[in-house]
Amino acid sequence: MSLPFYQRHHEHYDRAYRHKALQSTVSQYQKETKSKSAVYAQGSTAYARGSAAYRHASASDFSLDSSAAYSHSSSAAYSHGSSAYDLESAGYSYGSTAYDHSAARSKRSAAYSLDSEALSKSSAAYSHGSESINKLAAAYRLGSEAYSLGLKDSNLMIEDQSYKMSPKAKRAKQNLVSEDKENEATDYSVPIFTGREVSISGITDTEEERIKESAAYVAKRNLFATGEGVSVSKVAKSTSEEKHHEKKSRKIAIRESAERVALKKTLEETQAFHKKLNQDKLLHAPEFVIEPRSHTIWEKQNVKFHCSVAGWPAPRVTWYKNNVPINVQTHPGKYIIESRYGLHSLEISTCDFDDTAQYRASAMNVKGEISAYASLVVKRYKGEIDASLLHAGTVSMPLGFGVTPHGYASRFEISFVDKFDVAFGREGETMSLGCTVVISPDIKRFKPDIEWYRNGVLITPSKWVQMHWSGERASLTLTHANKEDEGLYTLRVVMGDYYEEYSNYVFVRDADAEIPGAPGAPLDVQCLDANKDYVIVSWKQPAVDGGNPILGYFIDRCEVGTTHWTQCNETPVKFARFPVTGLIEGRSYIFRVRAVNKAGVSLPSRVSEPVAALDPADRARLRSHPSAPWTGQIIVTEEEPAEGVVPGPPTDLQVIEATKNYVVLSWKPPGQRGHEGIMYFVEKCIAGTEDWQRVNTEIPVKSPRFAVFDLAEGKSYCFRVRCCNSAGIGEPSEPTEATVVDDKLDIPKAPGRIMPTRNTDTSVVVTWTEPPDAKELVGYYIESSVVGSGRWEPCNNNPVKGTRFICHGLVNGEKYIFRVRAVNAAGLSEFSQDSEPIEVQAAIAAPSPPYDIMVLESVRDSMVLGWKQPKVTGGTEITGYYVNYREVVDGVPGKWMEANIKAISERAYRIQNLKENMVYQFQVAAANLAGVGTPSLPSQPFKCEEWTIAVPGPPHDVTYTEVRKDSLVLLWKQPVYTGRSPIAGYYVDMKETEAKEEHWRSVNEKPLQKKFLKIGGLKEGVSYVFRVRATNQAGVGKPSDVTDPVVAETRPGTKEMVVDVDDNGVISLKFECDQMSPDSKFVWSKNYEPIEDDSRLNIDTKGGKSKATFKDLGEDDLGIYSCVVTDTDGVSASHTIDEEEMKRLLALSHERKFPTVPLASELAVEILEKGEVRFWLQAEKLSGNAKANFVFNDKEIFNGEKYKMKVDQKTGLVEMIMDKLEDKDEGTYTFQLQDGKATNQSSLVLIGDVFKKLQDEADFQRKEWHRKQGPHFVDKLGWEVTDDCNVMLKCKVANIKKETHIVWYKDDREIMVDEEHDFKDGVCTLLISEFSKKDAGTYEVILKDDRGKDSSELKLKDTAFADLMNEVCRRIALSATDLKIQSTAEGIRLYSYVTYYVEDLRVGWVHNDTQIRFTDRVKTGVTGEQIWLQINEPTPQDKGKYTMELFDGKTGHKKTVDLSGRAFDEAFAEFQRLKQAAIAEKNRARVLGGLPDVVTIQEGKALNLSCTVWGDPTPEVSWLKNEKSFVSDANCILKFESGKNVSFTISTVSTLDSGKYSIVVKNKYGTETSDVTVSVFIPEEERQSEQEKKKEEKKTKV
Repeated sequence: MSLPFYQRHHEHYDRAYRHKALQSTVSQYQKETKSKSAVYAQGSTAYARGSAAYRHASASDFSLDSSAAYSHSSSAAYSHGSSAYDLESAGYSYGSTAYDHSAARSKRSAAYSLDSEALSKSSAAYSHGSESINKLAAAYRLGSEAYSLGLKDSNLMIEDQSYKMSPKAKRAKQNLVSEDKENEATDYSVPIFTGREVSISGITDTEEERIKESAAYVAKRNLFATGEGVSVSKVAKSTSEEKHHEKKSRKIAIRESAERVALKKTLEETQAFHKKLNQDKLLHAPEFVIEPRSHTIWEKQNVKFHCSVAGWPAPRVTWYKNNVPINVQTHPGKYIIESRYGLHSLEISTCDFDDTAQYRASAMNVKGEISAYASLVVKRYKGEIDASLLHAGTVSMPLGFGVTPHGYASRFEISFVDKFDVAFGREGETMSLGCTVVISPDIKRFKPDIEWYRNGVLITPSKWVQMHWSGERASLTLTHANKEDEGLYTLRVVMGDYYEEYSNYVFVRDADAEIPGAPGAPLDVQCLDANKDYVIVSWKQPAVDGGNPILGYFIDRCEVGTTHWTQCNETPVKFARFPVTGLIEGRSYIFRVRAVNKAGVSLPSRVSEPVAALDPADRARLRSHPSAPWTGQIIVTEEEPAEGVVPGPPTDLQVIEATKNYVVLSWKPPGQRGHEGIMYFVEKCIAGTEDWQRVNTEIPVKSPRFAVFDLAEGKSYCFRVRCCNSAGIGEPSEPTEATVVDDKLDIPKAPGRIMPTRNTDTSVVVTWTEPPDAKELVGYYIESSVVGSGRWEPCNNNPVKGTRFICHGLVNGEKYIFRVRAVNAAGLSEFSQDSEPIEVQAAIAAPSPPYDIMVLESVRDSMVLGWKQPKVTGGTEITGYYVNYREVVDGVPGKWMEANIKAISERAYRIQNLKENMVYQFQVAAANLAGVGTPSLPSQPFKCEEWTIAVPGPPHDVTYTEVRKDSLVLLWKQPVYTGRSPIAGYYVDMKETEAKEEHWRSVNEKPLQKKFLKIGGLKEGVSYVFRVRATNQAGVGKPSDVTDPVVAETRPGTKEMVVDVDDNGVISLKFECDQMSPDSKFVWSKNYEPIEDDSRLNIDTKGGKSKATFKDLGEDDLGIYSCVVTDTDGVSASHTIDEEEMKRLLALSHERKFPTVPLASELAVEILEKGEVRFWLQAEKLSGNAKANFVFNDKEIFNGEKYKMKVDQKTGLVEMIMDKLEDKDEGTYTFQLQDGKATNQSSLVLIGDVFKKLQDEADFQRKEWHRKQGPHFVDKLGWEVTDDCNVMLKCKVANIKKETHIVWYKDDREIMVDEEHDFKDGVCTLLISEFSKKDAGTYEVILKDDRGKDSSELKLKDTAFADLMNEVCRRIALSATDLKIQSTAEGIRLYSYVTYYVEDLRVGWVHNDTQIRFTDRVKTGVTGEQIWLQINEPTPQDKGKYTMELFDGKTGHKKTVDLSGRAFDEAFAEFQRLKQAAIAEKNRARVLGGLPDVVTIQEGKALNLSCTVWGDPTPEVSWLKNEKSFVSDANCILKFESGKNVSFTISTVSTLDSGKYSIVVKNKYGTETSDVTVSVFIPEEERQSEQEKKKEEKKTKV
């Protein structure tokens, strides 16, 4: 389980790591500690008892319980190099004097290791409840060792190391406590502890153990910080002295106990090994009985590694240092290797820092090989200590010597590989920086601290920056680069008190503006002086103004948690600070700034960090007492006022900032204000008057800061402030002094004395002087321009501080001028004067030291040395080398002497007049135009003696060239010492750089005769090293020095050698280089030997181009030609000319000498749009002097009325156009070309059928052209089926105008179209709905107007009609809906709807995968658009899966429904219900007909009505008159006969018979009523006579 990210950075030192598991463990630990604190509360008496208890535990529990822990954990540390850790733990437990004893007492060190292991396991012992271990761990943790070692009376304080992210010195001194106070008695005794013991936190296996370790440390720290459980007592000096002997004997008892455990373990392991060995007395592979152990020692001490090896035959043991065999002869007196009776040892005398390494003992016999490893860490004491204290065997350290997590100031070599270069990016892009870190020695337990800095400021991870450490590579990623990210990035790798750094610059350019000409975005937006409702926002001006001056800036704010941005100022402000008011107390805000010029507004800046609108005191209180995670909003509550008190006047009112746009006031709250919160009113007046005006008339101010706007520029104002609360408004403060509304901060003046100097091939150092009277400078912007271009580009986009800057990204060889301007909050200064022009070239410096000095040959009085060229040449060619040597007598070197007075140019030199059998050391210095560089480090000691070996010496000067992603060329020189026979060849070995020594492999199986080899098959991006061995008859000699590592990669800009043959047939090799320095040269070689014979090759070099021209290429010129550009980063290339290549080049040369006009195409013919005939050919290229002759049947023809001829020299096109092809034009056509001395011709034969076909095509094309002059069809008439399954006939027309008519015909009969076609999109359509067989026929469409007419015909018959119907059926089938279930009175119906149905669409039904045979019960049909299957009187056998198959003539389409289960049950139930309803409807009583609705009859007439009724059973019949029951009488006769005939008869009707008559029929299935209205009228004559009678009767009465 990995640590949390905030603990992982320092997983060896936990600070306030808080989570639930830790808190619970801490509380448990504190409870247990309190319960056991009585052991320490009794003073010296309690200690005496504790000591006795401890001795008892040492003899029993410690020897038993802890031995298991030791055998399980400590042995691994013993065999894997935990010496430094043992020493650290011992230093913690016993103090520095624990190391006073001899380092040779290895078992005593094992006891220390045991103590530390018991210490590291103590916290775990708490949770497991082991009482003996608890007591022992408590004794250790609470300082019993300090008593036993005499530390009780000392005031030793080991300062806790700070892990702040601040730069530290590379080798910080340790804090040492003076020894003068060592023996003084103190008033109280407290066990000494530091956080150092938790440095073993990285060793535990689980997160739980880490938490418990942290809990132990935190609880113990709290315990001693509060004084809980610690008794303070007066201790007399005599008492301390009396107990000193007892404590010392206790320490000895512990060590003796540990030694017994270690000895017991060793004996057990030895017995187990011999037991195993006796089982197999035959041959067996080597096996380590005792492995070498790791050591940590002081400088100038001796150290001895021991190991014991078993195996048969007796193994041979070889010792290695960092995988390099140790040669005792080359280091006389340094190493002593012994082997006696299976016990092997390596002794290293007078160790120094260079001996810090990993050592390996390798045992090998015929059965195999085995290795064991041990580490040696050599420490250097960096304090002031008497050198006499250091001697070969022992060392005494001051008592207070500080312990680091990595031992006593141990030395670690930190180097960087694959480093990041200067990086260029753009805003919004993702950028990544990275380095591979190599740390030696590699001690897995100690992990480095990886720190990244920008411009010297530590970078912490955020949403903008991500960091990663893989264990080997450190990387930093800018997820969304902004100009704030520009700067000098430094990677710092810290190991203890040592660190190494690597730095490089990152440039971030502006993103492309959304509006052309808009300025770049401002940067570095910060919030200053935040208060309850007020904050000052500051920013930096951008370097890019878009070509127009920046008019000002807009400030935007956004409340945290929302996405709504509000602009804070209406008009742009020029000053780069702006007070924002009107904030809501308790809420958090972020800000951004936009620049504006004449062209528009820039992109917004990166948002600021969130800031809370709070009183500064509240903010400080929240920081010191955080109570909850930050949510972006703080709820502020105010106390209820206890009693109203009118506040007093504010104090210390002053103007803290004044600009043309605003004035910022600051004051202190009054002392008299009560418990109630107060607010403020600000007043102003013109200086010299008393006309005070309130500024904030509407809303009082909560913060003791306020920005006053809307002031008249240039006028003087005074200001005062009043306090107010619910009790009233207080007295005003003292007014301020008169303040003039103007910018107090002036724009700086231009910098001066711009001085550029050379730096590298792509950078220049620019220096300048600070402008006079500059105030509050933010930094400087630097711009560069190529001389004569007039275009200035920014060199930096983030203002740089200081007066020196390196401008990167320049073009090598170009001349630049520079200018600088200063920046402060008021604005940007004018540009400085332009600098003097400077050409971008690398600065010249003395070369770095040569290295890898080796002896190439040795005789009695002379030696030949070889060495490698310096890695840094200083920017110019190395002119020579100087060699010094000195004698070494008994390991003591003498004075240096010069071997040569005149510089030597070769990297091999013979030194004469040496003394035989004398040991010498050598050093070499390189020289160039800048002078002699630093000499190399002294070489290894070499003995001057006659070499008598038979094999050759090592080759030397092994170099590589032509490095590509999968290959390189290796070069070397033959050995100076050839052995006793001539050299027969060479073997080349290679391996990956990080691979071990045993991974060397030979590249060639047979010896090479040449001294170069192209090695292929390399893996891109992998680093390799190489070496070469020479061989003769005696065997293979010593290998050369290993080359420097080289990565297989093709670098950007790499160019290859080009072979060229010019127009005159001259063959040459060309090579270009764009990375040259002024001193670079092109060096040509053949077979990698310098070309000295210029009789066959002419070399010409101009600028960055070089050409080697062959005078007469022949067999003597076969070989590999290479070219190297000196003073570059390995720019080189080669080209091989073998026999095949030579033949190709000679053929090409001949072609160039006797050229032909190359043709891209031969003579061809084509028909043009108007029926014209075009003959043409095209040459690959023609000059302006090219000519063409045109020949027909061996006679030249010329440009005229019939032939139109043209030669286009630019395109190489030659053509001839004929208006018409007649019969006499049959024959052979030839085009003859001449271009300078180059000629060519091409012919075309047009006779017989070929000519006839071409003539017919021309005639047809001519007719087509005439047709297209009027309305015509572009696409002929065709058809398509729409989504609605209708058929649309369509064609595309062109050259249409308003007067153009379109007429449709079918079978020569015009089709009448309702709407006139508008020719939209040039398409004409005719829609045929529900297409079927009746629509088959021939369709024709005709276009016509005054220019002519055109027609198009479409036959829809036979096959064409079948194809169309298939498509119609397919579309109809696709339109079918899913099958649905419907119940009817007859049964169950399955149906689906289609767009419409045609007979050509074949329908089939399948039931449970069986075709349905249709009967009277099961039948199918089509009703309108519904296709159905009717199942009458369904039964359970009808259940199952039904599929409707629609076949369109080509493919089938299926629709399926499942009629089973619930679906069948519901359908069947509905069928039963509908069936019963149908029966009832059929048999219910009803009136079938016969009765009219209305009957009008004359009075006195007879009325006879009849009707027929139906019902099963026979219905009952009754009559109603005017809704009342009506029965038969003498006047009205009602009859019901035969169960169906009903009659109604009135013999003589009268007006009384008028009314509504109803017949009601009824049986058990239902009732039905039928109505008839009878109207009786009196004739007109009778009515008149009757009226007259009535009149007469009235008269008679009168």
